[in-house]
Amino acid sequence: MELDKRHVWRPYTPMGPWIEGGDPIVVDRAEGARLFDVDGRSYLDANASWWVATLGHNHPRLLGALARQAARATHVTLAGVAHEPAARLAEELCAVAPPGLTRVFYSDDGSTALEAAIKMALKLFQNEGQPGRTRFVALGNAFHGETLGVTALGGVDLFRRPFDAVLMRCHHVPAPEDATEEAAERAGDELDALLAAIGHEVAAVVLEPLVQGATGMRMHAPSFLRRARAACDAHGALLIIDEVFTGYGRTGTFWAVDQAGIRPDLLAIAKGFTGGILPMAATLATDRVFDAFLGAPERAFHYGHSYCGHPLGCAVAREVLAVMREEQVVSGVAARAARIAASFSRMGALPGARNARALGMIGALDLAADASYLGGAGWKVSAEARQRGVYLRPLGDVVYVAPPINIALDALDELLAVVEESTARVLGQG
Repeated sequence: MELDKRHVWRPYTPMGPWIEGGDPIVVDRAEGARLFDVDGRSYLDANASWWVATLGHNHPRLLGALARQAARATHVTLAGVAHEPAARLAEELCAVAPPGLTRVFYSDDGSTALEAAIKMALKLFQNEGQPGRTRFVALGNAFHGETLGVTALGGVDLFRRPFDAVLMRCHHVPAPEDATEEAAERAGDELDALLAAIGHEVAAVVLEPLVQGATGMRMHAPSFLRRARAACDAHGALLIIDEVFTGYGRTGTFWAVDQAGIRPDLLAIAKGFTGGILPMAATLATDRVFDAFLGAPERAFHYGHSYCGHPLGCAVAREVLAVMREEQVVSGVAARAARIAASFSRMGALPGARNARALGMIGALDLAADASYLGGAGWKVSAEARQRGVYLRPLGDVVYVAPPINIALDALDELLAVVEESTARVLGQG
């Protein structure tokens, strides 16, 4: 810890208070849904380590795939070179993707997957003779990543404001207030009105489907996605869907868009893509998008990363798909989702609790009337939970769980009991 505080600059952390008093769990190893610290104590991981460990930590099949590929080749470029793991993974991704997504562009993480998507959208319209389509539309309170281009899509003022002066043009429409059909209709009307006014200048609408994760697990109805698809079609804009958090079973279906029955033009995936083993991502595209880059050399997509499609990540990502298929992981979500929903419903009845909500392997609760990312109520629950053996990282005043989607039922019951007890204690009911 002395070395950590001397040298490590931590993500999303006010470093002054951290250096003075930060007291983290010092992890020695991780397995399944548990973290083990250097003193031998275990903690259930309520957030799947920022949502990446969707199959739990150190899944033996993923480690086996990693070792087998490492014995053959750890990395080769995709520039002028081909290798089987990248080709096989692309085939398998297109097989499970929403129909019509036929091309796979590899990158490093969720931010770069979205960065690739917005660059594809911009250049597509240049190649098609519509260079005036340079604007994007996203939701208020959206979060799509950290790179400068993707920061423009974000609707969280705290994250966006420092960079406003240099960001590309993005219009933010109000997100649905909740998961009701009425809220979806109102938000759909706002989107329709905006595109009616400026749709001829819009390259793409970018959405997190069903759940806005980082802004506080704000949920909306599938019908809003259908409205967005129809609006994009009516005004000639692309629809980019960010499944970095929601994909791979998190909402109860393999893709969140499955619940709306729509197909995006571009789909970004990361996090659970490699089950938390390696940083890797992909952007899936339709033939219409891909074909716009064919022809003269200057029409090509001149973009890429050094680790684009690296064999280790591809091998692990293939094994993730195999585990999900062979162990029927998504079909097991319903029983777990019912437990999460029941637990958060109980917590929602506590005095001082607000807006309890759940979807698939996500449960969330506000501890303030105007829940803030900088609020401290959730951190009080986190401290209580840590004493009881659960690692819980809140979103300010929002307490949420998003554990591995294959977490054992007894471990999930233990986790939820701790979160309930810790929340009740903070709210003065325990």
